[in-house]
Formats: sequence, structure tokens, C-alpha cells
Amino acid sequence: MNRRVFLSAVTGGLLAAPLAAEAQPAGRVYRLGLLYPIAPGPSERRTSAVLIPAALRELGYVEGQNLIVERRYAEGQTDRFPGLARELVRLRMDVILAITTAAIRAARDATKTIPIVIYGNFDPVAAGFVANLARPEGNITGVVIAPGGTLAGKKLELLKEAVPGATQIALLAPVDPTFSLQVREAQKAALALGVKLAVVEVRDRDYNRAFTTIAAARADALFVGSHAQFYLDRKQIIELAAKHRLPAIYEWPEQGEDGGLMGYGTSLIGLSRRAATYIDRIFKGAAPGDLPIEQPTKFDLVINLKAAKALGLTIPPSLLARADQVIE
Repeated sequence: MNRRVFLSAVTGGLLAAPLAAEAQPAGRVYRLGLLYPIAPGPSERRTSAVLIPAALRELGYVEGQNLIVERRYAEGQTDRFPGLARELVRLRMDVILAITTAAIRAARDATKTIPIVIYGNFDPVAAGFVANLARPEGNITGVVIAPGGTLAGKKLELLKEAVPGATQIALLAPVDPTFSLQVREAQKAALALGVKLAVVEVRDRDYNRAFTTIAAARADALFVGSHAQFYLDRKQIIELAAKHRLPAIYEWPEQGEDGGLMGYGTSLIGLSRRAATYIDRIFKGAAPGDLPIEQPTKFDLVINLKAAKALGLTIPPSLLARADQVIE
């Protein structure tokens, strides 16, 4: 089956009527707190803030019946997370789902007893959230996007392979101190590849200004960092990359389907399903400290040849041969 069709079917399934795998205890109402950096738009269907509650519905948790979801969004201001986390603790959540390191740190500081399910692109051991991945102990468990890092180095390698003549690559970065690990990994890869890396921060979601800076730096290609803000604003970023004729690589494979040139990583939909299973297991009595933190083992490369043609870019056959999906 074509992977695009498959993903559309999966997304539709996640957002359709419940397909409960197991009935939940009669009369029990579960309380989930969602701590997320930015609220998704009203038409947004493919983001973890939407997909995880939808996956829980398939597991038998229906909002308004046996599930209450308290959503708290920092709206891009990480200093709001501590107050939002304390609010969720006061509301006595059964589980707090925290997305991004800033949200996780705030939740961890707010409670040592309420289970916290984490989700993001970071190393939870290096960040100090858990002692080890196999047995995290404490009240934290969950899923991460990449094992032992952020995939920043690999993405830069793939971008350089797609644009072999690139000597200057721009890294689009958020104003977020937790992004520093991705910057370090990308800088290390840039040094090995013999390219210059220009880190361009996006302030107040002003992408026009950021792309003006990228143009002034004479970047040959663009690496869009992994961040919830950039995913929610992905259509604007993809449009600006096309306008400035910048070959770009993005955070999720699905972004190739949104019109981006390349996407590399694990599946957003699959990872959201895995996070939902952790919440389900904790609702049913599992101790978070006994649940190993899950790392993906499969990563997909999606290349959009329509976007490449618009840029006048020829993707090397060796790279196309390794792609999991080529969109024509």
C-alpha cells in the first residue's frame, strides 16, 4: 500500500469513532493533564496534542464520558510552564502528559507522585529526568523521538547529500534553551561535512524576518530544527522555503507530504499511539517507574520530487534509492 494512503487511513482512524480494545471499569472517570507549548489551530488534525487523545479514544477513553482532558498551553512562553504544571497538580490529574523538555521539567518540579508521561526530542538521561531508560524509577516514563540524541546530525548529512554543492546551511532554531543539544549535534556534523552552519533564531514566530536573515547569510539549504512550534507552523515555513528557493529537511517524515522537500525521523502518528499506550497502562495501575522509556527503532526518509522539481534540484539516485517514500 502507498505510504501516503496508509498514513491518511491511520489518521482518519485515530480521529474517527472509538474502537475500544478493552472496556474500562464502569463508573471510573480518568483525568489527563496535557502540558504543551502551543495550542494547535482549530483545523489542525495531525499533531500530538490531537493524535494522542484520539488514540486514547481507540483504547476506550472517551472525553465527556470516562475521560477528562485538561489542556494547558504555554503559547510559546516557556516561563509559563511552572504555573501551568502546578495548576494541573492542584486539579489532581491521574497522568500528566508533558511535551518538550521545558514542560517536563516544570511537571517534574511540580509533583513527585502524579505519573508523568514524556514525549519529545531529547535524551531524558542527559536531561536529568531519569537515571536510566530501562528502569526510570520515580514518576516519569514515556517515549522519545530519537535514541541517544536528536537526529540533528543525520538530518544534516541527508541534506548535504541532497544538495552536494551546499557550503552554507542555515539551522532554523526556536528561542528555547532546551534546543541547545540539537545545535551542538548539528555543529558537530557540519564540521565533519565541511560546511558552515548559520543558526537563525525565530523570535515571536516572525518567520519572514528569520528568512530575511537566512537570505542575507547566503544559505544554500535549510535545516528546520525539531520543535513543536515549527511543526504547528510547518505550512508557513514550507511556503517560505519554497519562496526563497531553499532545499530543506524537516522534523517528521509526514512533512514531506505537506510539501516539504525532505522529512526524516520516526512516524508522528506511530509515536503518538505509543504515548497513548503508556497513558493507558498507567490508568490501569502500572507504576511509571517500572515502564522502560521507549525509543524508536525505525526511521523513515520521505522525499518530495514535486518540491525538488520546483527548486530545480536533482536528487541523487543513491539517496532516492534509500528513501522509504518518494512523492511524485
